[in-house]
Amino acid sequence: MSDRIRIALVHATPIAVEPIARSFQEIWPEADPVGILDDGLALDRATAGALTDDLARRIVALGQYGLSTGAKAILYTCSAFGPAIEAAARLLPVPVLKPNEAMFEEALRSGDNIGMIATFGPAVAMMEQEFAEQAARIKPNARLTSWLALGAIEALRAGDEAAHNRRVAEGVVALGERDAILLAHFSTSRAGKACRASTTRPVLSSPDAAVRKLRRLLGA
Repeated sequence: MSDRIRIALVHATPIAVEPIARSFQEIWPEADPVGILDDGLALDRATAGALTDDLARRIVALGQYGLSTGAKAILYTCSAFGPAIEAAARLLPVPVLKPNEAMFEEALRSGDNIGMIATFGPAVAMMEQEFAEQAARIKPNARLTSWLALGAIEALRAGDEAAHNRRVAEGVVALGERDAILLAHFSTSRAGKACRASTTRPVLSSPDAAVRKLRRLLGA
């Protein structure tokens, strides 16, 4: 096996694959990221309307499979499965990261008034709860305002990345003045350049923040 540090990436949708691959290439090219995809997870989560026991078992099983590949850490890339990922973290003997925890930590260092642009509606309430839990520990006065870019994720799935990016960037204007803008999902990070063109405030993405945290955790 290679001496490179292996990271298992658990994907619930194919549109998360390219953004995290790019972040590893740019931030930690020495790592060995290995993707594990169940592309029915996001669709089944949207259909169910809630995180069911069956979906939670699938999330945990994918983490266990990632561990079996020799991974030194597990990173989940879909933001709609928080409690199931927490269950995986309790079971697995390596660091397990939820998609947005590192981004939320960076946002809380930026200020108290945070805006978040989302494209996958079923994930928003869970993400807001996770942000509130982290804020309670780090910066209790912080608040998060979310904006849903309707139609953006559908455009991306149809292959129209430009339309996705335009729709996401509209959220920067809609949210107004914030201490930082968060791009909620791994797939949303594609719109980073368009969003940064509309604000002088930090625009943070989940994949970049996650790779930075993994690198710190593993001492690489």
